[in-house]
Amino acid sequence: MADPKQDASLTFYPMDQFIVHPLFGDGSITLSSWYIPTNVTLWLLLTVVAIIFLMVVTTSKRALIPTRGQSIAELTYGFVYKMIEDVAGREGIRYFPYIMTLFLFILVANFLGLIPMSFTTTSHIAVTAVLGFGVFFVVTILGFVKNGMAFLGLFWVAAAPLPLRPILAIIELISYFVRPVSHSIRLAGNMMAGHAVLKVFAGFAQVTAIAPIAILGVMAVYGLEVLVSAIQAYVFTILTCVYLKDALHPHH
Repeated sequence: MADPKQDASLTFYPMDQFIVHPLFGDGSITLSSWYIPTNVTLWLLLTVVAIIFLMVVTTSKRALIPTRGQSIAELTYGFVYKMIEDVAGREGIRYFPYIMTLFLFILVANFLGLIPMSFTTTSHIAVTAVLGFGVFFVVTILGFVKNGMAFLGLFWVAAAPLPLRPILAIIELISYFVRPVSHSIRLAGNMMAGHAVLKVFAGFAQVTAIAPIAILGVMAVYGLEVLVSAIQAYVFTILTCVYLKDALHPHH
């Protein structure tokens, strides 16, 4: 018969790390009648502070021979600038501040979520949906402002045979409105899945017989999550550049 204490010690809940809870007690301490500070609030704030430190504090005393912080900031700046220029063209450069902010926020939030006992804000659809739908509304409004009703040409495939154009227009319209959903779910789903797997391997590390294998699994998954965190920030940003290109040049 299994030892109840041993069974209890092997109990772990991978999804508990995504629970939102008040920072102070039971939530009785509030900043207003409608807002309660939570762990999400804390890590969103830390994300902003980390970005300010990286892009402002480390570059405040710029030098010909850059420090490590300045080098990272300059490399990030050049990377995003080149991405926008390559995908959206020179006209897209004017929207660099917005896209740079998106990239930095997602990248830093993803990396902070890898700190033990931290909270991964980008694993919550409530956060990624704000980012995804924000991009959707920005590029849609921009498309109509820049092109007027000609923006609707994005949905009309002129190169296709005439009988197929209405059908393709419906498909293009549906795919366009699915963009913010896929944009936000992709980021949240990848971050949640990776952290859940990491927690599972960490839980199995409690079993003496397989602890070495589980620890190796934790190390491998953690390394993979570092890579995924950077890739997901890149994917979100480059898709934003693609959507921006559609808004600026709907007929291309």
